[in-house]
Amino acid sequence: MIEIPKDRSKETKKTVLLEDEETYAPEGTIPKALSLSELDPKKLFLKERIQRHLEEPVFTELQAECFSIFNNYQDLYYPSRTLENGESLRFVYCLHALNHIMKSTSKILHHNLKLAEAANSKKQKKKVKKAISSAQEYRDQGLVRPKVLIVVPFRSAALKIVETLKKQFAGDEAKAVTNYNRFLTEYGGDTLYFPKHNPKPEDYERLFSGNTDDNFRIGISFSKSSMKLYTKYYNSDLILASPLGLRMTIGAEGEAQRDYDFLSSIELLILDQTEICMAQNWDHVVHLMDHLHLQPQSTEHTDFSRVRYWCLNGWSRFYRQTILLASHDLPEFRSIFNSKCANYRGKIRTANPVKSGSIRHVVVQVPQTFHRIEVTSLDQSFDAKFQHFTTVLLPQLRSITMARCLLYVPSYFDYVRLRNYFKKEELSFVQICEYSKDAKIARARDMFFHGSSHFMLYSERSHFFRRPRIKGIRHLVFYQLPAYPQFYAEMINLMANEYQNRKDGIDASAMTVTVLYTKYDLLRLSAIVGSEQAAKIAASPKAAHTFTTHK
Repeated sequence: MIEIPKDRSKETKKTVLLEDEETYAPEGTIPKALSLSELDPKKLFLKERIQRHLEEPVFTELQAECFSIFNNYQDLYYPSRTLENGESLRFVYCLHALNHIMKSTSKILHHNLKLAEAANSKKQKKKVKKAISSAQEYRDQGLVRPKVLIVVPFRSAALKIVETLKKQFAGDEAKAVTNYNRFLTEYGGDTLYFPKHNPKPEDYERLFSGNTDDNFRIGISFSKSSMKLYTKYYNSDLILASPLGLRMTIGAEGEAQRDYDFLSSIELLILDQTEICMAQNWDHVVHLMDHLHLQPQSTEHTDFSRVRYWCLNGWSRFYRQTILLASHDLPEFRSIFNSKCANYRGKIRTANPVKSGSIRHVVVQVPQTFHRIEVTSLDQSFDAKFQHFTTVLLPQLRSITMARCLLYVPSYFDYVRLRNYFKKEELSFVQICEYSKDAKIARARDMFFHGSSHFMLYSERSHFFRRPRIKGIRHLVFYQLPAYPQFYAEMINLMANEYQNRKDGIDASAMTVTVLYTKYDLLRLSAIVGSEQAAKIAASPKAAHTFTTHK
């Protein structure tokens, strides 16, 4: 889906003085897909230094399509990033970021040379004064130097990005990169231990291999012949950071030491593996977006004679390109893309329908009943869901025949609300969330497996970061559809006979799966049952629909 703002300058033309010049930015255009057979790095406007280090073939088909959008300086929301195509996407956005920085640096250095030559000329003093006073063509900078911001969740991802930039910029020239050994020490290693017996899912091991520290930020500067790591923010061309690392620097309102001026002139924003950033803390990403392109509190790092007019006018956000990559589509990602991205060149969102969804991976034969809760607004949906659960569903779940019931809760706020209600009602339950310690988790799992507790409250973030095999589940309730569609099948498959307490006498026909959802969960529903089926369910007058897995 492509959205390009129209040029309305003729419709809204104002009367100006004769000596005033009124200029407008050109309209964005629909990107033209690059042909792999006719691909020539020189025609892509890549800097010569980058061309030297490219290998043939330069692009895959996916990379060519993405680069045609990147090179057209339009926003892109691509919710189809996978562990398989992640490296390809990383290569092409690093190439675009590096090329953008080098083009900007080359222009600034060229203008610096012109100004220096003019200033040193003694024979043409009048022409020099005229050139400097009307140096509109030399307005080539933002309010501050940082122009590219790349946000990733882990140090391991930052390591891969720097290695990609190093290869594209310097090739095998190790001396061209300063502080690289220090970077390898701080961003490498610290791999999690993955047990060989009862191994974790493959996607978990691939995702969490490497350094998983989520609190980092590093500045990188480029010159014609060198790439320097660990530069100060205001001396950097590119800032590579995690959402938490940026949040620590930006701070909160009222804090004495906070800094966000370095975000005032970002021209290219890249959010990679956004779904992991959401699992960490989505508020950090929203907080970052709210502090882009604000008026700097200090002018210490600003040369106003070189600042572009659209920066001075406060229009920087209209000139920022945003690239948002995620593994699947969610309303939170669309909200950021729709409300925080205002690129005058336009924006593009890929919309590939989900054919079958993650429900096809369910192997346990158990009825899965989807209950739609009717709501009139998003704000009302939280209370309506809680009311439906406590008054309609919970009385049924409290029956002795519904013992060993696991309640899967994606939102931590819902988790806390339910926990407090369970305590108030003095229900028999154990709880596992992302803040639970290992000893308490082990005890809760044991009590649930042996039937000492009727319920288990289980948060989605805990499952994301640990991925344990919870044993003994007889009844599964999704308080909301999972944000990560693969978790739907993964949780249901834990109800297989091999994970049950055999001393209890297993009756597979008595097991149930219950799912609560509202009309605002349509994207999550599509990822699980498929886009076509989700549309039918949403439009159906029936509030309940049951699916059953067949052999």
